[in-house]
Amino acid sequence: MIHVGDIGSVGSVGCVASAADRDLCYAMLARREGETLLELLLRLDKSIAIASETAETIDEINGP
Repeated sequence: MIHVGDIGSVGSVGCVASAADRDLCYAMLARREGETLLELLLRLDKSIAIASETAETIDEINGP
């Protein structure tokens, strides 16, 4: 089961949305300037789908 619900402020990054289960962090997204919460959640949904299909984590928070 994917846990989605971690939405909040993270240090200097600002608003972040994340989704993970016990084995994989699917996505950690930073809210873009002018982006609504709904738009952020839609991007999170797309990121979860991509990560589910490819096992590629989408991480906009941590550096490479």
